[in-house]
Amino acid sequence: MTERTTNLLDEVLQLPDEERSAFAERLLESLDDPQSDLDYSTDEEFAAELERRQEEAQRDPSVLIPWDQVREMR
Repeated sequence: MTERTTNLLDEVLQLPDEERSAFAERLLESLDDPQSDLDYSTDEEFAAELERRQEEAQRDPSVLIPWDQVREMR
């Protein structure tokens, strides 16, 4: 993180819980991509996607990414 980002984070962390929650929600909303492949209109679609991914992982474990690599992608 840059120094500016670190300072901003320090300020935000000093806010009351309710304000931090609202801040986090707005920040996450700003990252939402309407074209995202994770944008499912129903729970059934989401469940079907989870099942598809589980089946893919069972068929070919090489598609899995270790957690430490996933964390580095953030």
